[in-house]
Amino acid sequence: MPLYLGVDTSNYTTSAALYDSTSQKMYSEIMPLPVKKGEAGLRQSDAVFHHTRQLPVVMRTLFDKAGKGEMITAAAASVRPVNANGSYMPCFLCSAGTAQSIAAAMGIRVYSTSHQIGHILAALFGGNSLSLLSSDFIAVHVSGGTTDCLYCTPDNEELIKVTRIGSSLDLKAGQLIDRTGLMLGLDFPCGAELEKLAFSAENKIRPKAVIRDGSCCLSGFENKANELKDRGAAPGDIAYFVLSAVSSTVYAMIGYAREKYGELPVICAGGVMSDVLIKEDLEKRFKNIFFSTPGFSRDNAAGVALYAYYMNEVRKI
Repeated sequence: MPLYLGVDTSNYTTSAALYDSTSQKMYSEIMPLPVKKGEAGLRQSDAVFHHTRQLPVVMRTLFDKAGKGEMITAAAASVRPVNANGSYMPCFLCSAGTAQSIAAAMGIRVYSTSHQIGHILAALFGGNSLSLLSSDFIAVHVSGGTTDCLYCTPDNEELIKVTRIGSSLDLKAGQLIDRTGLMLGLDFPCGAELEKLAFSAENKIRPKAVIRDGSCCLSGFENKANELKDRGAAPGDIAYFVLSAVSSTVYAMIGYAREKYGELPVICAGGVMSDVLIKEDLEKRFKNIFFSTPGFSRDNAAGVALYAYYMNEVRKI
């Protein structure tokens, strides 16, 4: 039973995964980082501290599920947010150090990738769409730290070569959702609770996206949400407005990408893309668009474990 280890320590979650290449089963363990009530995330120093405490618990639980360490064939870690020059966050030192230590002790290969590549691979796995790796496709990665539309091509060195088509010019979609949720008194991270609120909306406002050459602006929607609250709008109406703003924005970014690169398949990755309202809206408006199950859409190490497998065994797809 050859197992491939992936470790990811984002600014939100401590996670590790083991991929069994024989059964194609994924074992995954995640532990959210603790955030004090009313706060919108953690400083990097606090994130590193919590990862240091949580990683032993996550690893122990994972190995109890899947088997012992001597079966690991190769390991990988997310070591940076994206594959771009200057991309760096201290929290990823934790995943890098853990994977490198295990690999050194076991005498196995260790590979480094980005948090973003891990997200894309996890979404492909969770959406039964790994076959897309053999050709070009479009990925949208939408989370608390990223709102990117990406042109993806097979690559022998990085597995997936990513070219950014568009990004957010101000707020990220996850930040918009969390700031709105905190404004409404919800707990961070606010996505799941905001989604529940949105289902109660009676006055469903669908705003138009603000797009400039494929990139988006989201800060105006935060201002509008605050204005709606000041006017006495129902929380459900505000929640629906914000999620519709995100959906309209992603729709416009995908439309721009397909005009530029053709009608390529689209994979949706990142925690924001696990929202049911956004998913249903985009599926109605697009063909050949793929979504993952929520567990593989949010921060997790499954895609990093897959990266270890592909880079070690089937590098030439």
